[in-house]
Amino acid sequence: MLPSTSLSSSMHGNGVLNSRDAARHTAGAKRYKYLRRLFRFRQMDFEFAAWQMLYLFTSPQRVYRNFHYRKQTKDQWARDDPAFLVLLSIWLCVSTIGFGFVLDMGFFETIKLLLWVVFIDCVGVGLLISTLMWFVSNKYLVKRQSRDYDVEWGYAFDVHLNAFYPLLVI
Repeated sequence: MLPSTSLSSSMHGNGVLNSRDAARHTAGAKRYKYLRRLFRFRQMDFEFAAWQMLYLFTSPQRVYRNFHYRKQTKDQWARDDPAFLVLLSIWLCVSTIGFGFVLDMGFFETIKLLLWVVFIDCVGVGLLISTLMWFVSNKYLVKRQSRDYDVEWGYAFDVHLNAFYPLLVI
């Protein structure tokens, strides 16, 4: 079964979310929190993101188990810390500069390739694929066809990032 978020777990007896839980569960609130943290490097947990990168190779089930624990403690599947995306972007920059050096590209061609790889190949295509797979999974793959359960878009993007990293290293 796909990981899904149940809105009914935080409902009152009458089936209505209180205002704090309703604001916490909105996609806009999660997006705002993620983008706000994207530019605050001191608040990112790079050690944990590096741990996840290591365990994506050695023991991917531990990374999934960590997502499961996050669901139990924070009531969301998706990462709320963009440190993994930042570290992945750094790895992309290093590999692109290496390609530029090996292929004897000029400085501006290497920068153009770097911007293409990070913003088009990884983030842009990732946003497109994540959105498509998020829609398909919510429409056709969720076991309980109800408005109370849905797959989070941020989780779909995290799956993309988790799949992109090992391919980059290989």
